[in-house]
Amino acid sequence: MKKQIAILGSTGSIGTQALQVIEEHPDLYEVYALTANNKADLLAEQARKFHPEVVVIANEDRYLQLKEALEDLPVKVYAGNDALSQVVEAGPIDIVLTAMVGYAGLRPTINAIKAGKTIALANKETLVVAGELVTRLANEYHAPILPVDSEHSAVFQCLEMNNPVHKVILTASGGPFRTYTMDQLQTVTKEQALKHPNWHMGAKITVDSASMMNKGFEVMEAKWLFGVRPDQIEVVVHPQSVIHSMVEFEDGAVKAQLGVPDMRLPIQYAFSYPRRVHLSGERLDFSKYSTLTFEKPDTARFRNLALAYEALHQGGNMPCIVNAANEVVVSAFLSDKISFLGMSDVIEKAMARVSFIQIPDYTDYVETDAETRRIAAELVINGVK
Repeated sequence: MKKQIAILGSTGSIGTQALQVIEEHPDLYEVYALTANNKADLLAEQARKFHPEVVVIANEDRYLQLKEALEDLPVKVYAGNDALSQVVEAGPIDIVLTAMVGYAGLRPTINAIKAGKTIALANKETLVVAGELVTRLANEYHAPILPVDSEHSAVFQCLEMNNPVHKVILTASGGPFRTYTMDQLQTVTKEQALKHPNWHMGAKITVDSASMMNKGFEVMEAKWLFGVRPDQIEVVVHPQSVIHSMVEFEDGAVKAQLGVPDMRLPIQYAFSYPRRVHLSGERLDFSKYSTLTFEKPDTARFRNLALAYEALHQGGNMPCIVNAANEVVVSAFLSDKISFLGMSDVIEKAMARVSFIQIPDYTDYVETDAETRRIAAELVINGVK
């Protein structure tokens, strides 16, 4: 029986690589639904190739374009965020790959959990924003959450059934600015930030990697995915990106997951779990890596990592505030409206100004997100004061 897969964000980096995995294993997987935000042309092209039951374009202005492009195919075409959130509830779906970027992934992920689907989680903001709510719902509705992030997939692969984790060690490449001084960081451009040394990803996550906010988000995710305290999560800079993460056990033994930087591997593992199936492509050649190095992250130069830990310690809606502020400043940075270091300034100010809620519900998260975006946008426009 083929697993029926819905891909939220099929036109992005994770989504397109997931389709490569499905294409390699047509005997195991079948596409049930594809969704995209704006890229109607690519979504139509994917639909023609993979013949899903349903496609959804979030931007309603692109609906007619998509509908006309697929009018000769027996595929249902919908538009809008409501349709996107509802499609995941369809009975035949086995796995929902949440590969949307940002806060927008929260609502459809919650709907998929309530429908009892297996979640292949690539949208890290879901757990960053509402980790407590999402994990509680996953337990209540018996919906497994399988991590797709390379680091969390690595940790997941290292876990042992009856041995509790002493420490989770997340590796970070350090991004393109790992060796830059504060003076150099003052003037870096978006073009420089988008040149990641090891991974090929979308623009937003690449900037997050350069600022180390991506690693901060992964720390928050790890807390909820693996049930560990913030002081049990360590970040280590590992520029070669060969070790994707590690787990230390009570006796001091450390297990690590290694591999080439290829996101298809964690995507496929989430699809095939608990089995492992063949994956084409490059394999790890140890003769190419005479040295593997490790160093502590510098939170003076990369303040976002420290801000993420601070948000995690405070709890409540503070991680939601950090996420919303970060989405605003990354968009501003990509539009040349704020400096690289200025992003952290805005996030820190937003953390101080947005209303703090210790025990938020879903409505609180929605309101926090809106309030934070308004305040962060004002800080960007007026300059941080």
